[in-house]
Amino acid sequence: MPDLHESLLVFTDLEGTLLHSHSWDWQPAEAWLARLKESGVPVILSSSKTAAEMAQFQKEMGLEGLPFIAENGAVIQLDADWQDDEHFPRLIAGTPQQEIMQILSKLRNAHGFKFTTFSDVDERIISETTGLNATHAALARLQEASETLIWRDSDARMAEFTAMLNSLGLNFMQGARFWHVLDRHGDKAQAVLFLQNKYQQREGKRRVTLGLGDGPNDAPLLDAVDYAVVVKGLNREGVALKRDDPQRVYHTTGEGPAGWSEGLTHFFPQSQPSA
Repeated sequence: MPDLHESLLVFTDLEGTLLHSHSWDWQPAEAWLARLKESGVPVILSSSKTAAEMAQFQKEMGLEGLPFIAENGAVIQLDADWQDDEHFPRLIAGTPQQEIMQILSKLRNAHGFKFTTFSDVDERIISETTGLNATHAALARLQEASETLIWRDSDARMAEFTAMLNSLGLNFMQGARFWHVLDRHGDKAQAVLFLQNKYQQREGKRRVTLGLGDGPNDAPLLDAVDYAVVVKGLNREGVALKRDDPQRVYHTTGEGPAGWSEGLTHFFPQSQPSA
């Protein structure tokens, strides 16, 4: 079992994990966030959300200045103190969003696939679809290296669409509620390893890693860390891990930030914050 007082990194998904899927509330996790901050443990947000959204959530949660992983790993923000790093302030992995959108438009026009992207609609529609407030809905459209997609076609057509994207070097990835298209060179696992290596280079020691997530797109992250928490989610397929060892992986009974806190308490029972 990991120790809260050893060198530790926590990587966490947002929607459905640290954030409630419908209310976007994170307060049930507030006590554990404070305990981790008090213990000097970086909490690294990792999500399909844009860098602009991630920075806003960091500000709201008191996590400013820490690294984060945006757009499912296609964007990696470095720690604010790493200004001497060649990739500062952030690394973009693979194909830019504008090129991805051009490819999606061509495939839709040529083959009649039925889907809607976030680039197709305005902030009001995104807010109505996601439940995000106006500020976060506007930030959700600022994608740099991926595109969020609402699939409206059959499963058979999806398989055809996925094969076409793969042949063009792109991944079609399922999140908690939406689908995401990004370069195959960018995913959460690669981003986790990149940041873990950065910490090791700067500190001269390897930090133990703990990851938390609830959707299929979190599987690469949860397979890449030393210990994992699978938060009970809404996705009917769940999260399929390559290494689902009960000594390494804990599956919560609670959802969202309540499940997030449950997972932390499982791995650090002696450090549980008081209610």
